[in-house]
Amino acid sequence: MVALAVILPADWGLQDRVGLVAIGLVGVGVLHLLARPRVLATERGVTVVNCIRTHVLDWAEIVDIRMPVGEPWPTIDLADGSTLAAMGIQSNDGRMAGENLAQLQALLHQRGEAQEPG
Repeated sequence: MVALAVILPADWGLQDRVGLVAIGLVGVGVLHLLARPRVLATERGVTVVNCIRTHVLDWAEIVDIRMPVGEPWPTIDLADGSTLAAMGIQSNDGRMAGENLAQLQALLHQRGEAQEPG
């Protein structure tokens, strides 16, 4: 957009050129937010990075991880009764999403799940 703003004809004003650059910056910001989601599992816990927020969870905080058929991403059930979407695993990735979910579930069972609230 910067290159376009520079090569525009002379009858385009400064406001038009600044507007084009601003539109480009907004586009880059949106693409950055869409590219952020990921799920990282370590010895200490799981880090869930969604579009805007990052959640750092200990293994003991997690009760279950599930992705029902038709859901876009897994849901992590937490010991406090709340749930958390893990957008880093996308169901439209097909087999790879299933493998990643299975690996995360296996790690959860190895590291120890939290007790069901109640």
